[in-house]
Amino acid sequence: MLRFPLSIREKSIVCIGFMGAGKTTVGKLLARRLCRDFVDIDEEIEKAFGLPIPQIFSIYGEKAFREKERELIRAFTQQPLLVISLGGGAFLQEENRKICLSNGIVLHFDISWDSWKQRVHILTENRPLLKDKTLEEMEQLFRERQIIYSANHSQFQVDDYEAPEAAEYLADSLKLSWDIHAPQ
Repeated sequence: MLRFPLSIREKSIVCIGFMGAGKTTVGKLLARRLCRDFVDIDEEIEKAFGLPIPQIFSIYGEKAFREKERELIRAFTQQPLLVISLGGGAFLQEENRKICLSNGIVLHFDISWDSWKQRVHILTENRPLLKDKTLEEMEQLFRERQIIYSANHSQFQVDDYEAPEAAEYLADSLKLSWDIHAPQ
């Protein structure tokens, strides 16, 4: 079977960023606005194991989680017309970064530390990585990951946007970019 490369308009959009930056919430709305299907890699991992992420980590360990994550990222990024939300740690793996950057349009949901701190109380319960961490340790993790997230095709500062207006802005920006860079 012949396989043609996807045009920029067909490539899946891969949402990356620190946990709690809005990748899933905004990603779902963005998918709707662009008439695409939405895929949350963490949800797909939970379906594959039949368990929530904290239990996957405690029963099977991070290695098994990361292997399944990589497998799913590879499979979904090769499909056209999706909006894919990655877990906060997925893009830290070099192989995942290469897969995403070569197969999709990587969109970094950038959030400031001050804005993120306001969300921490709703994040710690179901994020194994944040359990028992001090705010200083969380900030160090946040800063370290920002460097990795800088490898992207586009960056969007989420601080001043509610989810619906963020999705609208991103959809309009992507459509404009496609019209400028890849007219039909």
